[in-house]
Amino acid sequence: MRVLITGGAGFIGSHLAEALLEDHHDVFVIDDLSTGAMDNIDRLKSHPHFGYVIDSIVNEPVLAEHIDRSDVVVHLAAAVGVRLIIEAPVRTIETNVHGTEVVLRHAAKKKKLVLIASTSEVYGKGSDVPFSEDDDLVMGATTRHRWAYACSKAIDEFLALAYWKEKNVPVIITRLFNTVGPRQSGRYGMVIPSFVDQALTGKPITVFGDGSQTRSFAYVGDVVQALLALLKEPSAVGQVFNIGNDREISILDLAKIVKRLTGSDSEIRTIPYEKAYEAGFEDMPRRVPDLRKIKTLLGWAPTVTLEELLAKILVHVGQEGSK
Repeated sequence: MRVLITGGAGFIGSHLAEALLEDHHDVFVIDDLSTGAMDNIDRLKSHPHFGYVIDSIVNEPVLAEHIDRSDVVVHLAAAVGVRLIIEAPVRTIETNVHGTEVVLRHAAKKKKLVLIASTSEVYGKGSDVPFSEDDDLVMGATTRHRWAYACSKAIDEFLALAYWKEKNVPVIITRLFNTVGPRQSGRYGMVIPSFVDQALTGKPITVFGDGSQTRSFAYVGDVVQALLALLKEPSAVGQVFNIGNDREISILDLAKIVKRLTGSDSEIRTIPYEKAYEAGFEDMPRRVPDLRKIKTLLGWAPTVTLEELLAKILVHVGQEGSK
């Protein structure tokens, strides 16, 4: 199988590329490096079944050529991270909506399978936790830029399912919940790499809000295994799946665990949302996936605990620091 990964030089994309190569597939990556990095795929460049191009997915002649040569498209390219969403809402909306439309339109020509990476953000301000795939989506006001990302990814889902219904383009939609692991950057507000960097450098570990908000964190290796299994499952086509870990932890407790595991003397400091982001910023108090659907279909469940994935990240940081 030849797999095209858009955004394949990113954190998740590079891990997926490695797993596909290990599974004896051909992999081609397209990435404009806006949030990805060549360091993520340097180790793959010499692999005989790997190829890449540094370009945007909206360069349609290039994208069309590589979709035509592929059997499957995994669409990961997107504007990501709360900080980027707040600072560049136009880029967020245009990248997510137009980029997905271009991918689907070209995949439709020869009915190529497309796996769309969506996000738990689409659940918006919903309060019925854990979130299941058929729950209503509750978005904030359009005057709150924080919801631009959630709305743009919800449109991606509607568009993908419309291509399936109207044009018979096989699509699979995955809603990813806080995927973490080695190679993830804290540049765009990702909480665990930010905490780890602050703890190791002796800076204050900054918790936004009062820290009572809860999240659930899934190891990237577990997430990749779920993606691989879905690509091989015909009955997954036309469906939406949560992927994540259903263990819930408050952000304040997460900061305490990171401090303990790193042996850091850093203080844990809370910062009001309006100071961290913008006035009127709204956050989700809880974000936990209902995993029954994917467990029923695939027998998949996360295997790596929060403490184990933090240990893996620290080993990776130590290895990078010794180079």
